[in-house]
Amino acid sequence: MKKIAIYIFSLTLFSFTSCSMFELDNYAAPAETLQGEVVDAATGEPVLTDQGSEGITVRLTELSYGDNVSHNPDFNCMPDGTFQNTKLFKGTYNVNLFGPFIPLVREDNRGVPLADETQTVNIEGVTKVKFEVQPFLKVEWVSEPVVTNGKITAKVRVTRGVSEEDFRSKIEPMGGYSNSFLNVTDIQLFVSYSSSVGYRARDDRWSSKIEYSGSEFNSLLGETITIESNGTIPSGRVVFVRAAARINYDTPRGSGTRRWNYNAPEEVMIP
Repeated sequence: MKKIAIYIFSLTLFSFTSCSMFELDNYAAPAETLQGEVVDAATGEPVLTDQGSEGITVRLTELSYGDNVSHNPDFNCMPDGTFQNTKLFKGTYNVNLFGPFIPLVREDNRGVPLADETQTVNIEGVTKVKFEVQPFLKVEWVSEPVVTNGKITAKVRVTRGVSEEDFRSKIEPMGGYSNSFLNVTDIQLFVSYSSSVGYRARDDRWSSKIEYSGSEFNSLLGETITIESNGTIPSGRVVFVRAAARINYDTPRGSGTRRWNYNAPEEVMIP
């Protein structure tokens, strides 16, 4: 009799627990949308990026239930510098970005806040945000890429998107400053069949790079740089190319992720 009573009690407890579980499942699915764009504060032009963790990362932290909360899973911008998340709950969120530009949140080595250029928004329906940032570099096509015998020759120009003085004034107070942070370390020519060409969508058979040591590139800022693809691209194919460059500074600081600034992709027919 005692065993039967225990069995009935356990069955009743399971029934109540099951009902509670079903009640939790009845909450509406997240359906609010955040749309954003990232532009150069000086020119208003989009900050072009890579659709991967080396591009622009978006971090949302919901503040509706207090300040001591964990951030949502990070997601990435699209190559044109825009981003969108359509699966959010209604609420108040802090929006932070990590990319190839001056960090939005800056603290000294003791954790004392120096600047906070993030945005806090109430997300309901479709909410739009715009970030004006200071990109590290600006990469431009000097002329259209040229194809010769299955090889692409590209001419690009790299300039600073933020002056050395402005960079230093904002980064040095964070501690551990080095003049080497401003060094341009490499220029890449990414080649791919995908229009989303970049580090994450590249064909290693044809993509190429030029690496620079120390401050070697300083004298080449603003000059025309010629870079040629590797291998031989088969004729009759259409490929996409982009150039990218980066400096010796990781964002977030200490993450080891040095992010490229890009130019716009070009479609190239291989005759």
